[in-house]
Amino acid sequence: MVETLGREGKQMHYEEVKAKYKSGMGMLLLNVLLMLASIGGLIWGIIMIEDGTRMTLGIVMVVVSATYLFVVGPILFAGLKVLKPNEALVLTLFGKYYGTLKGAGFFFVNPFATATNPAARMTVMSTGIISPEKPAVSGQATPNQISWVSKKISLKAMTLNNEKQKINDLLGNPIIIGIVVIWRVVNTAKAVFNVDNYKEYLSIQCDSALRNIVRLYPYDMSGDNDNEKSLRGSSQEIADKLKDEIQSKVEIAGLEIIEARITHLAYAPEIAAAMLQRQQATAIIDARQMIVEGAVGMVEMALAKLNENKIINLDEERKAAMVSNLLVVLCGNKDAQPIVNSGSLY
Repeated sequence: MVETLGREGKQMHYEEVKAKYKSGMGMLLLNVLLMLASIGGLIWGIIMIEDGTRMTLGIVMVVVSATYLFVVGPILFAGLKVLKPNEALVLTLFGKYYGTLKGAGFFFVNPFATATNPAARMTVMSTGIISPEKPAVSGQATPNQISWVSKKISLKAMTLNNEKQKINDLLGNPIIIGIVVIWRVVNTAKAVFNVDNYKEYLSIQCDSALRNIVRLYPYDMSGDNDNEKSLRGSSQEIADKLKDEIQSKVEIAGLEIIEARITHLAYAPEIAAAMLQRQQATAIIDARQMIVEGAVGMVEMALAKLNENKIINLDEERKAAMVSNLLVVLCGNKDAQPIVNSGSLY
């Protein structure tokens, strides 16, 4: 546990420590045997009291046996904990952090130590939105909801898929973007004590990081600069920056971001049609430019070959006519129809 001082007093930053425990199976067998012995002692004490021979000893045996059988024994059962692989329990003892129990097995801890998990009563919808659990209406099934009611903290890799967001890119164009984040808990003490609810905290920080990253890049690169990075063309680099941004924000909560990916990227509906026309016009212009450049190159090659081989000598007027005809043939959208000139070229 690390303490930092601020203007408003003392603030605690907890680090994970291992909880003290004993073998759960050994303590279970011992407690059962002692409870059976208490039953025998209770019966024997009642017999002694009824006989009246050793009244004092009988009363002591009844009190001790009954105390262990009805008070101590059940309390000791509360200290038995069972954990599956990749599960953990954060324990508190009278309000103070007692330790974290990790690893699959059967354990016995202080029976007065209680497990705590602020995110235990949260519901993750099928869309990935995290919200407080609401009581289900009788007769209504909720197949798209998974409820956590256990105080155990899962150490498995989990997926967060928040709702798509509408954000303006670098050029001010509204876009709809959605991400998926794969994460896990690496420090249970930080996850439980440093933030109010680590699942809700992660969801909010993912939305915040996404807005910060999207505002730095345009949706698509412009034709003037091919080296410009964009959300559509540099998805891997954007995903890496998004992962680093989220990781820096959730470090205090003891979470590790394994991967972040963009799952949905599109213009907002109000500008989608206009941007589609813009993309189509840009594609047509680029295609026309390539056709014209190729046609001019072919004309230059044809004139050079004619002059080189001295097949025919053309004056400037005839060259201009030839160039015009070749460009029409090469750049036209339709097939050219040949016209045979039976007269003199001049």
